[in-house]
This record gives sequence, C-alpha cells and structure tokens, in this order.
Amino acid sequence: MATYLKTGKPEADRANDDAKTREIVATVLSEIKDRGDEAVRELSEKFDNYSPVCLKLSDAEIDDLMKKVSDRDLADIKFAQEQVRNFAQAQRDSMLDVEVETMPGVILGHKNIPVQSVGCYIPGGKFPMVASAHMSVLTASVAGVPRIIAATPPFKGEPNPAVIAAMKLGGAHEIYVMGGIQAIGAMALGTQTIDPVDMIVGPGNAFVAEAKRQLYGRVGIDLFAGPTETMVIADETVDAELCATDLLGQAEHGYNSPAILVTTSQKLAEETLSEIDRILKILPTADTARMSWEDYGEVIVCDSYNEMLSVANDIASEHVQIMTDRDDWFLENMHSYGALFLGPRTNVANGDKVIGTNHTLPTKKAGRYTGGLWVGKFLKTHSYQKIITDEAATLIGEYGSRLCMLEGFVGHAEQCNLRVRRYGGKNVAYGTAAV
Repeated sequence: MATYLKTGKPEADRANDDAKTREIVATVLSEIKDRGDEAVRELSEKFDNYSPVCLKLSDAEIDDLMKKVSDRDLADIKFAQEQVRNFAQAQRDSMLDVEVETMPGVILGHKNIPVQSVGCYIPGGKFPMVASAHMSVLTASVAGVPRIIAATPPFKGEPNPAVIAAMKLGGAHEIYVMGGIQAIGAMALGTQTIDPVDMIVGPGNAFVAEAKRQLYGRVGIDLFAGPTETMVIADETVDAELCATDLLGQAEHGYNSPAILVTTSQKLAEETLSEIDRILKILPTADTARMSWEDYGEVIVCDSYNEMLSVANDIASEHVQIMTDRDDWFLENMHSYGALFLGPRTNVANGDKVIGTNHTLPTKKAGRYTGGLWVGKFLKTHSYQKIITDEAATLIGEYGSRLCMLEGFVGHAEQCNLRVRRYGGKNVAYGTAAV
C-alpha cells in the first residue's frame, strides 16, 4: 500500500481556489465581450502596467526588437525551432488523406484541412517563455494554418525581444503584447481591432486555462494546459540529487505547480526530502519553488513497481520523469500522462526547450483522455462520399431506405428512394418508404 511521506494542499482547498478563479475569469471575459479594445487596454494597464498606443506590434517594431537579441541567443532559438519543426513535419507527413473504393462504385475518403485561424498564447509575465512560441506558432505553421496570431504579456514593462523573435521566426502573422485572461478573451471573442480566431492554443497559468475552458465551444482549444505538473518515478538506481533537481526544476514555474516523487525506496524518498531542503537554500527561484513544494509537493513510497504504475496512471501528471531499472516497461504500460521522459540522461527541461517534442501538455488529469499539442491539433479531418455508378446508387439506396424506415425517418428514406427510382430502372425492389 502506498505511503505518503509528504502531502500537499487538501483537495477542498484546491477546489476553493478553482472556484475563485472561475468567478474572476467569467467577469473579465464579460467585460471584453461588452467593451472590446477598451476593456483589454484597461486590463492590460491594471495587470501588466502596460498601455501602449497599439497592442499589436508593427513590422518595424518587431524588427527593432529582434535586433536586440544577441547572435548567440538568436542561433539558439533557431536551433530549437529546427528540432521542433523536424518532429512536427514528421508528424504531419504521417497524416495522410485517404480515398478508397469500399465497394464497386462507392468512393469514401477524408481530407486533413488546417484550422483557418489560430491564436497562440505565449506566457511571459514572470518568465519569458521563448520556447512556447516554437510549440504553438511554429507547429501551427507546419500544419499550414493560414492566419496565426500570437500574444504574450510584457516582461518588466515592455515586449521581450527573444519571445517576439521566436514568434516571428516561427511564422506568426500578427503579434500582440497582451497577457492573461485579456489576451485569451481578445483573440477568442474579437474586438474592434482584432478579428476573432477559430482556435486558441498554448499553456498558461490557472486563469489562462480557465479562460480557455469557458470559451471552449465558441472557439476550439488545444487542451487544458494549466500550471505545470511534474512527477518523478524512481528507484534505487538513481540518487536524491537527480530526483530533487527534477522536482524543483518544474516547481519553480509558479506557486501552484505540483511536483510528486513516486518511489519504491524509502531511503531515496527520505534523502530526496533532505536534498530538496538543501537546494531550496541556494536556488535563485526558491521563493516560488518553495511555495509550490510546500502546498503541492508530494512524496509517495510504493511497495512495488506495479503499485507505482497504478499511482502514476491515476494521477496522470503532465510531465513524468522515469528513472528506474525498467523504463521501457513503464513506456509500454503507462496510459495516462502528458509526456514521458525516460532515463536519467533525459529531463523535462530538454522537452520544454529544445529536444523537439511539444511542451504544451495536458494537466489536471486531462492526460486520461487527450495527449499534448501537436501538428494534428491544427488539422481537421473531414470525410466525403461519392457514388459513381447507377448500380451502386441503387444498392446503397435500397439498404438506406429500409434502414431509415427502421428508425421512422420517412423523409430520409425518400432521399434514398428517389435515387433508386432515378438510377435503378423499372424493376428495382427497394424499401417501403416511397411517398
């Protein structure tokens, strides 16, 4: 039976936090819907202390910002984007249009069509999330989306040059400096100066995730990608320094980022707790990481690998770092997670920034029913049908007529009957639905 050496905030307290977030988001979205640009500007000034003449960057402003990025940083951004582009293109190439003649004269198929307009949110109020531009903007570009707009909050009162460079290099057609709920609302609902999009993608804090949830249906979304979650599954083959570093490396994202150690080793669990205390004394982002660890950190000691697997699948964490003597066994048997990071040489930071897989991943157990953002999220698979012979029209019509009448749909049946009469000749037997 699993033993919890450390637990986080009670579920009731977390639910209360979520309720407060829902109320705030609903109020802000209502303001944006009613007042458009005026509300967005007021919210930007209130939350980001930022109120320029225009929230959309001009081409000249983008060029000026990109010139501020050092050659080394620009080269690093381009390297990371090449990795993301290569993997996204491989994924796109795997998605083929289909056309098949299922029986003589009956042709069925599907086409993969890009979403026509996408709004990409790139977080950046606390940490400028350069990599998020690769994951959303660039991936949408590989998918062939014809209109990609991107929004990011100001960083220390002004646009972050590296983030803007990543957006532009990734293929954004419009770039806005606005953050949080107001960015999501403006892109989804539209304002006097911003045309609404068909889909919103990108990670963010609890308010961004909730805004996407409330707007889902009016626009499509990629998934519910809220505050970062990480889980380390480890046994005695690794040490406490690796485990503690991987846990705190994600806990520094925000004040409510769950970090969980699942292990079969009581010794490793206890040593990791001590190592976390040591690192928190020297980590520059300790103020944030400490609060996440205190409120959302957990250490779970299991009796067996099967129990670790069961616990991990139940929690369905966003990032799952596996460092055991049977990593491939977990790869084969895990079914609910955002992304796996296998072996001690691998780490979540690589996946976040450079290795090529997408870092926009499901949180809050959404890994039970969806994977992360990928090129396929920007594509809609639409089917089509075509009957090209009289014989096929007659045969399908006969079956269709009878099956429609089975359900009581007389008008449906007559659609089939008309084809039977028109294409089947005089001596055709068909359903009894003729009207």
